[in-house]
Amino acid sequence: MPWGASAHTISQRQHVRIIFVGLPGSGKTTIGRQLARRLGLPFVDSDQVIEQRLGCSIREFFAREGEDRFRDIEQQVLDELSAQHQGVISTGGGAVLREANRQHLHDRGQVIYLRSTPEDVFRRVRHDSARPLLQVDDPLQRLRDLYALRDPLYRQTAHFVMETGRPSVATLVNMIVMQLELSGHCTARTPAAEPAASPAKS
Repeated sequence: MPWGASAHTISQRQHVRIIFVGLPGSGKTTIGRQLARRLGLPFVDSDQVIEQRLGCSIREFFAREGEDRFRDIEQQVLDELSAQHQGVISTGGGAVLREANRQHLHDRGQVIYLRSTPEDVFRRVRHDSARPLLQVDDPLQRLRDLYALRDPLYRQTAHFVMETGRPSVATLVNMIVMQLELSGHCTARTPAAEPAASPAKS
């Protein structure tokens, strides 16, 4: 089946919603955008929606209003996107911290946890000054702390866990499409690839 026909089939479905969760810097936006392009679906980044609503960067809002207020706005946006957006959604790293978010994401879409080790993430984001939670003296230790806290929550929220350590973005997208095929949420035929996904423990 050609990709064009497959993408058309998927784009005509009702309630197609694929949601990415994971640590900051795990590749949710990059991989989500590529997957959406591959399947012919709309893509949205929840952090970008939040910044549009705030009229400033998340980092600025964090500094001015604090994390609790930011999480209130984030919860509102995630509720709206998970109910209304038909396509692929990339979420912020802390999207799973609130139980309401975890429930909405899990119940309303196919959630994929892009699992990266703190060390892998650190190599990717160590020069990124736009991530407020990593603006500390020891960002690697901060990532390790975040991973210890959030990994169980990502697993609780997700339907599938994808290991992002070695594969390229293109390979990961192939793996994800294959996993969606196996779960009955995608009809596309993908090139052969080693599946790296495991069902998430809920």
